[in-house]
Amino acid sequence: MALLSEYRDIFAWNYMEMPGFDPRVAVHKLAVHPSIRPVKQSQRRFRPELVPEIEKEVDKLIASNFIREVKYPSWIANIVHVKKKNGQIRVCVDLHDLNKACPKDDFPLPITELMVDATTGHEALSFMDGSSGYNQIRMNPKDEEPTAFCTPKGIFCYKVMLFGLKNAGATYQRAMQNIFDDFLHKRVECYVDDLVVKTRQRADHLLGLRAVFERLRQFQLKMNPLKWIEINQSKIDAIQKMSEPKNVSKLKSFQGHLAYIWRFISNLAGRCQPFSCLLKKDIPFEWDDSCRNAFNNIKAYLTKPPVLVAPIIDRPLLLYIAAQEKSVGALLAQCDKNNKEHSLYYLSRTLVGAELNYSPIEKTCLALIFAIQKLRHYSWRIQRTSFREPTR
Repeated sequence: MALLSEYRDIFAWNYMEMPGFDPRVAVHKLAVHPSIRPVKQSQRRFRPELVPEIEKEVDKLIASNFIREVKYPSWIANIVHVKKKNGQIRVCVDLHDLNKACPKDDFPLPITELMVDATTGHEALSFMDGSSGYNQIRMNPKDEEPTAFCTPKGIFCYKVMLFGLKNAGATYQRAMQNIFDDFLHKRVECYVDDLVVKTRQRADHLLGLRAVFERLRQFQLKMNPLKWIEINQSKIDAIQKMSEPKNVSKLKSFQGHLAYIWRFISNLAGRCQPFSCLLKKDIPFEWDDSCRNAFNNIKAYLTKPPVLVAPIIDRPLLLYIAAQEKSVGALLAQCDKNNKEHSLYYLSRTLVGAELNYSPIEKTCLALIFAIQKLRHYSWRIQRTSFREPTR
């Protein structure tokens, strides 16, 4: 508490407490392709009861000096109102036309699964979130007007980088790389505006936090004091109460959510196999007992998922592979100092085309090649790898 009180200035409770990054650290540039003609979207109408709320949000942006009025803009976008969890309105801008005119910034974002591994094994972790993170970076003055958007109060453009803007994540990640260059992968892991401060020993954690807080203060990067991480029972309840998909769109959405956590689900491809026929073109959507059983089994699995651990350097890895009729899978594991085996990683994929006609030994070889290709980033962590084929 004493440390937080000492560094209370690194937290921003409102827009007015966010001075923004030094332009020498980061400025967002659009690089609009000169051959693309500007687009002025047709004015969108809003329900009368929403107009006062939208105007209130616009007033906040004006007061915080995030936006300014603009006349005769070449680009004009509409606003999209989004209701927050607390019932308030968030004003977003429909930037799809402007984003199409901008090239992609290929600055690499961190690989999340490697970040998870990098934080495992530390006794103390502190999670922090940037306060309206993107808005802390200034727009290049020459690129402000293309962000113009129409509101009931007039036409305004952004002076700061806004959410939804193409390459905004890359710009923020580049800024964090500059700010925490000597801290990354040692004291800090960073994914865009999310920070994790880590220390091997709990007793050293305050020293680690102090060093990071000093760096935040130096570059005027503000954190959100209202964000914390906890187990959200509502998320668990959402899985348990999840309803069966009624159409292809809902099924694709469900599988998309599963794909996000595929590393933690054993034989995901095999578990989802009953759904594959429903995704084929010109096939009627018929949710039969096999689909229903697969859906319920996945729900049951997700309520009690296995705990995965990070690999230990210089300790052999164990690779288990399996070949089924229509899918192949693998499990990467490792034994601890007590010779107790722990899971590190699950892999699976569906067999396609001629692969379905492979013999069992050919499918097993395919599973081995697939696993080695996907898990090559672990090879530097070990001196040798043990291979075990699961008993049948």
